[in-house]
Amino acid sequence: MTLADGSIMTRADLPGEKTRRWVASRKAAVVRAVEYGLIAQKDALERYQLSEEEFTEWQTAVLQHGEAALKVTALQKYRQP
Repeated sequence: MTLADGSIMTRADLPGEKTRRWVASRKAAVVRAVEYGLIAQKDALERYQLSEEEFTEWQTAVLQHGEAALKVTALQKYRQP
């Protein structure tokens, strides 16, 4: 699939099913894949053993603040009211 910035994303670009260390770029890849229809949200939740709440937090962070908001060190900064 072609992303908004013109780059191409395929299933090969997704993190492995056994991923347990979630860096910002991996989180963002899953969010983009769901948003662009490469993988269904239900399938992503099952594949990566994520809760719906956790995935929704990732989506919200990306939409409101961009990929940088997914960094663990930035979470407090972006979650403040």
